Amino acid sequence: MPSHRYHDVYQRVSVPLTERRWPSNRIESAPLWVPVDLRDGNQALSEPMDPDRKRRFFEMLVRIGYKEIEAGYPSASQTDFDFVRLIRDAELAPADVTLVVFTPARADLIARTLESVEGITNDVVIHMYTATAPLWRDVVLGRSRAEVAELIVSGGREIARLADGRPNIRFQFSPEVFMLTEPDFVLEVCDAMTALWDATPRRPVVLNLPATVEVATPNVYADQIEYMHRNLSRRDAVILSVHPHNDRGTGVACAELAVLAGAQRVEGCVFGNGERTGNVDIATLALNLHAQGVNPMIDFSDIDAIRRTVEYCTRMPVPERHPYAGDLVYTAFSGTHQDAIKKGFADHRRRAAAAGADASEIDWQIPYLPIDPADVGRAYDAVIRVNSQSGKGGIAYLLQTEYGLDLPRRLQIDFARHVQRHTDDSGSEVNARMLWELLRSVYGADAGTEESRIRWQVLDSGRIALLAATAGGPVETTAEPGDAVAALIGLLRADGVTIEVLDSPRHRMPGDTAQVCYAQVRIGPDTVWGIGFGECAATAELAAVAAATERHRVPAPR
Repeated sequence: MPSHRYHDVYQRVSVPLTERRWPSNRIESAPLWVPVDLRDGNQALSEPMDPDRKRRFFEMLVRIGYKEIEAGYPSASQTDFDFVRLIRDAELAPADVTLVVFTPARADLIARTLESVEGITNDVVIHMYTATAPLWRDVVLGRSRAEVAELIVSGGREIARLADGRPNIRFQFSPEVFMLTEPDFVLEVCDAMTALWDATPRRPVVLNLPATVEVATPNVYADQIEYMHRNLSRRDAVILSVHPHNDRGTGVACAELAVLAGAQRVEGCVFGNGERTGNVDIATLALNLHAQGVNPMIDFSDIDAIRRTVEYCTRMPVPERHPYAGDLVYTAFSGTHQDAIKKGFADHRRRAAAAGADASEIDWQIPYLPIDPADVGRAYDAVIRVNSQSGKGGIAYLLQTEYGLDLPRRLQIDFARHVQRHTDDSGSEVNARMLWELLRSVYGADAGTEESRIRWQVLDSGRIALLAATAGGPVETTAEPGDAVAALIGLLRADGVTIEVLDSPRHRMPGDTAQVCYAQVRIGPDTVWGIGFGECAATAELAAVAAATERHRVPAPR
């Protein structure tokens, strides 16, 4: 790899910050989230959104609680211009939603941008940007530092002139490629803009500091943000904003550290769409706060509906492993994970019962699940799924949640081996229904039928009539329910086999009068499990012991 061709960002931008405060700070409230899906995200799509998709996306953003939304780039296309007008004409934005429109620092494009927001009564932010980093100044703009500074100030003057004191219009400036711009130059042009636009606490200016291309570790970005936070001349009249991209895959970390460093506002895309590897994912950021006990101020209680909207509008899928929204993000296949999750749910129910509270009111402490899937509208039935990597915990969890079976631990271990063979042979996942059928097949839960070696009948007197086929022919007897298992063992001694019931835990089936029994039986030198169902504990145990003896005589299927 020709790594020598690349250089650490510190060699290009030295941040004059020696006493960092951000490492000891904590995020205690949500920043202002600003989704830029309709502008920055839209321009990164191979097929940009049509008006209907843009409207559906905008309405979804409003519905889940975003209070500031970048509506478009009105000077870039007639479609974007018309959509901003549609927001006005169709009254799509509630009064408490601020609209942001984006423009370069060019007089004709600024005029077109201001034209697009005429008649809008909502608060409007005119967002002007100019690239400020040396490479962009030299190669893209072909201007010196002083010339770029004048370009920015000239654009700001034009915006102020055309806004003409309208009280609902505020201003935003982004020094594009901030993270590669000299700190003293960024500070110079940002201070010039807050002075030009007369920033005050009652009418603050947004200064947005983008990691346009993520080029350094997140701590470098945090240093840059803290430097600006501590050195801006009108800090109390500035809303300090960040716009991280994800080129290094650490956009979320950059945003979180930037908020620790003083940022109050975060621009990004729901689920992270954007140029190259994307903008920062503001759904992940918000739900990261939720997982730390901080209200994210956005409603993600039906994350699947949000995902469907985003996928429809962008024509791009959300990956299965996407944090919080992916299909598999709350799913465990690994046996050790499944066992821990199963035990965690059991402990959660125990703590709720001890507190006399509903489980939804108890602090969430489940291994491998940082948040309750129900918080985002997910069902528990998808938390554990079984394949060849799974173990007894996941298998037991599915059978318990779907069928109410509380398998003893030793039976869980025994059955897991059968499931492992099945999944190894098939190479596919098994669901709860398949586990149920395999369980009945392996452990002879259908013992007592016409084809069985052992049959019984509850007589009108309440006694149980037993019939067993032995090597010497059929033998039969009757017994009281509590003695039925001992009577059965006595009949089978005719075959010269010693039978001992080692364990026979049982429980009532949920919502039913039927009982289930799990019998561990020693037959000669072998130990065998059987499962039985009955209308009472006695017949359930009889069925389980009969199933074990049938299984010993005819090996269980794989």
